[in-house]
Amino acid sequence: MSSQDPPNHPEEGQYTNDSKENVPEARKTGILPTHRKTRLPLKKNPDAGPDMTLAQEAAKRFFESPKFAVAGASAETHKFGYKLLAWYHEHSLPVTPINPKQPLITIASTQYQPVTSPRALEDPQSTSLSVVCAPPVTKDLLKEAKDVGIKAVWLQPGTYDDEILRYATTEFEAGIGGMEGGTVGGEGWCVLVDGEKALKDAGRKWEARI
Repeated sequence: MSSQDPPNHPEEGQYTNDSKENVPEARKTGILPTHRKTRLPLKKNPDAGPDMTLAQEAAKRFFESPKFAVAGASAETHKFGYKLLAWYHEHSLPVTPINPKQPLITIASTQYQPVTSPRALEDPQSTSLSVVCAPPVTKDLLKEAKDVGIKAVWLQPGTYDDEILRYATTEFEAGIGGMEGGTVGGEGWCVLVDGEKALKDAGRKWEARI
């Protein structure tokens, strides 16, 4: 990135997250800033539990997938793309990083080899996709994810606008993002904050891994 690049916008067309993390709250929480007015109407899902919102049911569905991928994964430990990939690693979940510029990412003693795009995933139809990219990148990423059969996507704070969030929540079996429906994060639905509750709702057992 050059010094002229706007904050939170990686190079367009690349599934990377080279954001300048210049928001004080983000430094403390590891959460990207988001568009605070993004509030889409939610309703009870008749197939969900009695106290579960549509967003909570979507988060549950997300973690019912056997595999996961992180678009925008990074090898740089201060970036959210690294922190998100590390979360999956630490929860012993099978995860594939997506980043066309990164040949290898190491978390603790484990090496992960990124793929270049959702299309390059081994089994996209069985993979839930976490997104930590700037909005212009997210828009194209989601279209490709839908084309290859990905059924569940989770948009981290700062990765979408209203149009992108609406696309994610209407075009996939499960689309998570925004402020409504049970998130405990101050910036919106975030795997780092809401992930363990969603894992529990999905009945997913995991062991902490260093």
